Amino acid sequence: MVNGKIKVLIVDDSVLFREVLARGLSEDPEIKIVGKASNPFQARDMIIKYSPDCLTCDIQMPRMNGIEFVRQLIPQYPLPVIVVSTISDAIFDAMNAGAVDFITKPEGNRISSMEDFIAELRSKIKIATKAKVKKSIKTITKPIFESNKFDEKKIIAIGASTGGTEALYSVLRNLPENIPGIVIVQHIPPVFSKMFAERMNTQTSLNVKEAQGNEVIEPGKVFIAPGDKHLVIKKIGQIFKTDIVPGDKVNGHCPSVDKLFFSVAKECGANSIGVILTGMGQDGAKGLLEMRKNGAVTIGQDEKTSVVYGMPKVAYETGAVEKQFALETIPDAIKMASKLIKKKINNCEKGESYQ
Repeated sequence: MVNGKIKVLIVDDSVLFREVLARGLSEDPEIKIVGKASNPFQARDMIIKYSPDCLTCDIQMPRMNGIEFVRQLIPQYPLPVIVVSTISDAIFDAMNAGAVDFITKPEGNRISSMEDFIAELRSKIKIATKAKVKKSIKTITKPIFESNKFDEKKIIAIGASTGGTEALYSVLRNLPENIPGIVIVQHIPPVFSKMFAERMNTQTSLNVKEAQGNEVIEPGKVFIAPGDKHLVIKKIGQIFKTDIVPGDKVNGHCPSVDKLFFSVAKECGANSIGVILTGMGQDGAKGLLEMRKNGAVTIGQDEKTSVVYGMPKVAYETGAVEKQFALETIPDAIKMASKLIKKKINNCEKGESYQ
């Protein structure tokens, strides 16, 4: 930072968009634009010269795309990168490469659309400077261990925000096909929620889809909240189903983790597991506390492995989290909490597996 301002480098091949972005971001007294690069090679020189605190980066650029740029950049210069691009599932490749967040370019020339875009990008930049930059996650082809029998009556509810797409991937890819049904709120824009669900469906052994409502939550199935509606659950007889609820933002978000967790606390009680992962803010803390009060097992991601230790921190400090775990051991903790024979999950923190 310089004079208390966040130094930002803009990387985009459009001259017009670079200027619009620079002008809009500069109006924030906490942000200073130190450079505007048209391609990754120019950006590399500016990184050395200006030592920015944060980068905004397009994906489609000449000579080298943004994904490869981020993949090469992070090991040498661990800077928080926010991907600014058009709607595409390539966003998730950039996140896997090491970007901490993303935002879509505004459509058309509407002033209101651009103003909303700039306001959101400013917020993301401020959050990104608090994030831990991580190298890309390598694919694990085999689960940590093959589990046996789970309690099919249980529901697993997971909430995440900044850094959550990769954290969720890390968790889901290490859960077996017969794991109890899972419902997820990830703070993510509309359209991308469906893209993310489809991506997880192809890259994990689970049946993952964007929730549409009235779906039966059963073993091996994962339902991700749509990016502009709340996801809650309802119990009909002995069956749990998804329910999609339009509504205002809760804790600044729609979908809201709290909204989901409160419904799980009410409908499932002790037959549930709550997990809160990386993210800024406090969404999910109150709902997770309600889940714990009603007998649920509650798990939080630890500070060391969180990209942003905000949501898990608030949940832990308010007593909502029963125990914190490193990201890589959360799948084992979930499996143990899901078994018919209840066992302590403390040893999972040390990375131990149970057969």
